[in-house]
Amino acid sequence: MTSAEASPLPVAIVAGFRRAVEVVAEAAADIERASRRAAELWEAGGRLVYVGAGASGLIAAQDASELPGTFGLDKSRIAMLLAGGIERPFDIDAAAEDDREAGCAAIMALGDLSRSVVLAVSASGTTPYTLGAAGAARDAGAYVVALACRRQSPLLELGSASLLLETGAEALDGSTRLAAGTAQRCAMGLFSTLFGEALGHIHAGHMVNLKVENEKLRQRAVGIVSDIAEVEEEGARNALRLAGGDVKIAILVARGAEGPGAAAQLLSQSRGRIPLALASLGRAGVASGFMGLGPQIGRAR
Repeated sequence: MTSAEASPLPVAIVAGFRRAVEVVAEAAADIERASRRAAELWEAGGRLVYVGAGASGLIAAQDASELPGTFGLDKSRIAMLLAGGIERPFDIDAAAEDDREAGCAAIMALGDLSRSVVLAVSASGTTPYTLGAAGAARDAGAYVVALACRRQSPLLELGSASLLLETGAEALDGSTRLAAGTAQRCAMGLFSTLFGEALGHIHAGHMVNLKVENEKLRQRAVGIVSDIAEVEEEGARNALRLAGGDVKIAILVARGAEGPGAAAQLLSQSRGRIPLALASLGRAGVASGFMGLGPQIGRAR
């Protein structure tokens, strides 16, 4: 082996990562259908619940934790059920994943789930805690998205939507955080991103409902408003200031809406969808003769 060649283990691990991405691509249509249904239930007032244990649960927890900031989702409507609890991720009781009744009880404690989505994740598809939660969720009328990496696993039988990510044997026997973990992370990232898109929180490749909570995100928001509204950055900053940092409202203000209140009304009428709101704004502009940007916003590019 030359210095430019990798030893067998990293080659095998990377091959597993490639295989993981390929199986997610094969399941992409099913993932998209599940995400669209999930968005419908969210708009009907439901919740989004992630369930898992061990590495699968921690990957699910990461995806869940990113949604409020990325898409501006109400964190009170997102739950993460991790076997052993999420408070001490470095000291989780491994035996907790064998407690099927605990998974069932955790779901039942959430109350009415008849309009909610439960995303249940297990590499083997046999984890008792996750099976208990998925079964109880199904019995409670939830839309269960079951994700497993083994064909004919019990978890897939419990799903309203069953997503098989068959990654095969791991390069490191038993370490499901590698190929299986990569497939799970990719699948959940695809699911939650398409979920955000279906809710109208993605437009022209931008996260138009992100929470502007630090300097990096403030700069990102300026770029988003500037790009979509086709104004200079200074105009985008002014629009964001008038909108109190709300990116969607700022886009409409920058495009000529008569203040944040009018922009908010357009968004409400358009169910938060920027294309519909812009189309309505255009029609209103033609009728009232105020198409384009006011002098307080900045010149168009």
